[in-house]
Amino acid sequence: MITITEKAATKVREIAEAEALMGQGLRLRVVGGGCAGFSYDLYFEDKIGDMDEQFESNGVKLYVDPMSFQYLENVEIDYVEGLHGAGFKFNNPNSKGTCGCGSSFSA
Repeated sequence: MITITEKAATKVREIAEAEALMGQGLRLRVVGGGCAGFSYDLYFEDKIGDMDEQFESNGVKLYVDPMSFQYLENVEIDYVEGLHGAGFKFNNPNSKGTCGCGSSFSA
């Protein structure tokens, strides 16, 4: 299961409306890279792959490919605003460590 907080879901809907992407879901991926080994990738998509895991949380559709799902199971996506800017934050219980800036993780 992958979840998204109400605050993050509200931000997703705001972005989707501003970019004329209403009705599309969010694609979540884990890609190699970053100083800790893996990085998160998040973007709007309207196509679901045959092997994708599909979830809905707080009214947002979430799509995850099988390779990424092994690193994203039980992740919660939040939206945070702070002194260093604003953005989506992945609360990942599968992560064994993150880099200093928090944009990549190790598994």
